[in-house]
Amino acid sequence: MGIGSAEYIADRQDELRLVRRRRRARTILIYAALIILSIIALLPVMWMVAISLTPLNKVFQYPPRLIPDPLSFTGYHEAVTLFPFFRYFLNTSFMTAARVIGTVFSASLVAYGFARYDGPWKEVLFVFILTPIFLPEQVTLIPLFVGYTRLGWIDTYNPLVLPAFFGGSAVYIFLLRQFFMTIPTDLDDAARIDGASEFAIYWRIILPLAKPALATVAIFTFMASWNDFLGPLIYLTSKEKLPLSVGLSRFLGESGTTLWNSLMAAAILTVLPPILLFVFAQKYIMQGIAITGGGAKG
Repeated sequence: MGIGSAEYIADRQDELRLVRRRRRARTILIYAALIILSIIALLPVMWMVAISLTPLNKVFQYPPRLIPDPLSFTGYHEAVTLFPFFRYFLNTSFMTAARVIGTVFSASLVAYGFARYDGPWKEVLFVFILTPIFLPEQVTLIPLFVGYTRLGWIDTYNPLVLPAFFGGSAVYIFLLRQFFMTIPTDLDDAARIDGASEFAIYWRIILPLAKPALATVAIFTFMASWNDFLGPLIYLTSKEKLPLSVGLSRFLGESGTTLWNSLMAAAILTVLPPILLFVFAQKYIMQGIAITGGGAKG
């Protein structure tokens, strides 16, 4: 009996060692695949950085090099001097900040109403608000342009900023509504007993508890606004009002000779803020998506 038990224990230990080896090998393969895919995904960015640091006369050298020799920062100097980079940067920052503030405030306010108030037509109205999600942006482009033209908003920031203060995006309304429905209504009742108004409940109780979802909406709005090309291209005509996205295309078209190192340097400076934002705020994105993705009551 003792010998059989010892053999059984030894067999079990061998099986556990085999399982651990398989798990370790599987983990190594997964991480190796992720590293390879990450390098492939980052290769265009690495190439942009390499070109931006390469002298213009060696941009098309063969074989190409990811580490330029010699390093040259002339491209970055020309990127901020040959065209109004800082002016475009300020325009983009203004548009992005205004749209982030407007979207977070208005979308959260609308979502709070749908999450906390009942009415005979609430669900129908909510479905009606969500219908723009299923419409391509190009479908509404001409009607919006005609409407903004009649309002005299062409070549102003109004078409790009003001809609954010009237509900923002239907996707963000849906996301915030799902999050608000996970917050217990007992907190609202306790605040009403203490004499808090509805806006005070929304401002002092709901919003502080919804920081992950609000951060997600703010980050996504920032990314979409910072990279927006079609909107400014259609509604803005004055050169001094252009954002970076459209300004880079003008820089490419107006220069007689394509300064590839300067263009890549300007592109690197343009994408740097979104990259830094995502790096430092990705935990809020994941947390907001994870919480809003489940646990909400219909």
